[in-house]
Amino acid sequence: MSQYSSAQTVSPPPSLPVTVITGASDGIGAALANQLAGRHALVLVARRGDRLQQLADRLKQLGSPVVPIVADVTDRSQVEDMVDTALAQFSRLDVLVNNVGRGITRLPSQLTDTDIDDMMRVNVKSALYGTQAVLPHFQLVGRGHVINVSSMLGRIPSVVPRAAYSAAKHFLNSLTINFRDEVQAEHPGIQFSLVSPGVVHTDFGLNALHGGVDSRVLPLAQSADEVAAIIAQVIDDRRPDVYSRQGMAARVAAHYEALGRDP
Repeated sequence: MSQYSSAQTVSPPPSLPVTVITGASDGIGAALANQLAGRHALVLVARRGDRLQQLADRLKQLGSPVVPIVADVTDRSQVEDMVDTALAQFSRLDVLVNNVGRGITRLPSQLTDTDIDDMMRVNVKSALYGTQAVLPHFQLVGRGHVINVSSMLGRIPSVVPRAAYSAAKHFLNSLTINFRDEVQAEHPGIQFSLVSPGVVHTDFGLNALHGGVDSRVLPLAQSADEVAAIIAQVIDDRRPDVYSRQGMAARVAAHYEALGRDP
């Protein structure tokens, strides 16, 4: 079961949108919470309750309505509880940011069933569960926004030991687009967006399955604040497909153009 700090309803001003952020205790999720504070009512979700509570307490001191929920978003029932709690607390839900993800360090020839299952569970199923849980409310009110945080490796699988992670993010990209096509046929006010960062200064590399290189030492890494600023813009402008840095879309196009050239 999910846990939250208070059984009392925390009602935001009527015009304040309610945004749920998963993976909110650190990295991009925490940076996004900081950027949205004061402009959104926030439901912050993560497994690390101590860090989550510290962030929530600080944002509350800034006057932002915040509900922290300790939950494992790879468990469908806990995700459903998360959405129920958000609606019980605020009586509305406007944006879901599926930000949970995990990398891997293992060559494709050595991948096990467990490796693949872990990548799919964390990077795909967490987003699937969240999207399916919020969708009935979005359909009821005719509007809503799901933002899935993907990766450049989901576009260009250029790091061999990250093969299973790249595949999972590619799955997430396809799933997001197909959700958009299905739902917008009857509910055009519901948007599904993808945000694709490159390397980010977080603990992502260190937390990879089977270990990994610290992302902070890799070249051309962006700060979590930079990526969070892009996601905050996407919340406002509702663009469907966004990269975290200029030039990334052209790089992807050039990659696939080169693959498709005649000999």
